[in-house]
Amino acid sequence: MNNLNFRGENPGAVQYGNFINYYQFHPPENRINLLPETIWNTDKTFVGLDIGCNAGNLTLMLYEFLTKIIKKPCYILGIDIDPILIERANEENSNDNIKFICLDFMDSKNRDALISEYLASHGVNKFSAIFCFSLTMWIHLNHGDSGLLSFLQQICTLSEMVIIEPQPWKCYRAAVKRMKQNNEEFPEYKKLKIRNDIENTIENVLLNCCNGVSKILETERTGWDRKVLFFNVVKS
Repeated sequence: MNNLNFRGENPGAVQYGNFINYYQFHPPENRINLLPETIWNTDKTFVGLDIGCNAGNLTLMLYEFLTKIIKKPCYILGIDIDPILIERANEENSNDNIKFICLDFMDSKNRDALISEYLASHGVNKFSAIFCFSLTMWIHLNHGDSGLLSFLQQICTLSEMVIIEPQPWKCYRAAVKRMKQNNEEFPEYKKLKIRNDIENTIENVLLNCCNGVSKILETERTGWDRKVLFFNVVKS
């Protein structure tokens, strides 16, 4: 159900945000241009995780951006729930330092095994950074309030830095409307108690419910009315 209409404003209805041509209407360079150059740890090997990487366009540009700054070995794992998108990502990827795998991050059994193996292969026990671009809404709509809170806590335990771009509530309404037009619905939408002030709620959860988290900065609101938040996570 990866249905897109680029002649209009309706990108189609998908359950997990797995739009088949996502980067045609959100070019990856738009997000790369938001990233600061001064917050990254340049003293050691960088191992990153891009959750919801889609077809990998942004992941590849993240790697280019980071290797120019860090000057140390850099590795990025991109994961996505959609096997077709991961197949596309692998077709376009010729860099051994970038790996794409089909994985549902919310499937804890498969996630924990895969991530542990990947981190161990690079001699680390945490990612240098986890990137979550326009992902939280899909976690929330499919796994509810408890799923969103669990997701936020999990990424903090796995990484030294979290880069997150939450979708505001109006994006939820638009996604629900598109699904209704297809006579479908998100399983958790009607049960959600976390509503409206989504961005501040996510920030407060990260700062108050996850150990050792501090906010570094946030970007200006983008042309698609979102902002990117950057958090440090102190090693426990």
